[in-house]
Amino acid sequence: MSGTTGGPVLEAAGVGVRFGGIRALDGVGMTLRAGEVCGLIGPNGAGKTTFFDVVSGIRRPDEGRVLLDGEDITRRSPVWRARHGMRRTFQRQQLFGQLTVADNLLVAQEWRGGGGGLAADLLAAPTRRTYERRRRERASSMLHACGLDALAGEYAGALPVGQARMVELARAGVEGARVVLLDEPASGMTDDEICQLKSVIRHLSDQQGCAVLLVEHNVAFVMDLCSRIVVLDLGTVLAEGTPAAVRADPAVRDAYLGPAG
Repeated sequence: MSGTTGGPVLEAAGVGVRFGGIRALDGVGMTLRAGEVCGLIGPNGAGKTTFFDVVSGIRRPDEGRVLLDGEDITRRSPVWRARHGMRRTFQRQQLFGQLTVADNLLVAQEWRGGGGGLAADLLAAPTRRTYERRRRERASSMLHACGLDALAGEYAGALPVGQARMVELARAGVEGARVVLLDEPASGMTDDEICQLKSVIRHLSDQQGCAVLLVEHNVAFVMDLCSRIVVLDLGTVLAEGTPAAVRADPAVRDAYLGPAG
């Protein structure tokens, strides 16, 4: 589990989303702290991906607010959020398949333009060559942390699912991440890849101080990795607490986990 955590980075308060007469989210609130790894679990249709869409700016909530470092970002675009340190992966892979693995990480540092990132690096670096060297060093360091050194020159579109998901995580964490949202990151991975995935997520939280929120149906993975778990059911928070407390909660067992084995 993740170690010591810092102050609040991401906060959601009273978030509500309606699809016609259906309430996909109803008054959902959550706080995520720097260095924390938090799991968001629940049955299919509980509202997990909808919550991710709200937090990442893809969907604007009908009620409630989202704050990043204390600033209300409810109406901010996904691009603005990404420029200010919010990263997300999706259930369906979103790699640049015709680029190499290394180039996927280089692009992740290049696209943000003004407001930090590339612009700040160009101002700080005495030459373009120095900037390029720093950018490649960051990519190389993240590839190493993810165990992807040997795949740096491979085309991302040719990778099997588990390796591709690891590249997505590397791309999300390569530079400037404050919050990382992972949507089913262990899907399609082998047991060995899942062990490596845990190591990388812990690296993001412990070494880089990222706040990590993950949606995942692999309950054993979530229970082992996360220091705190939030359970959604029918668009509301059913339970929240440590893995042990959540696993022991009768309401959670009835709605999602099933009888204790």
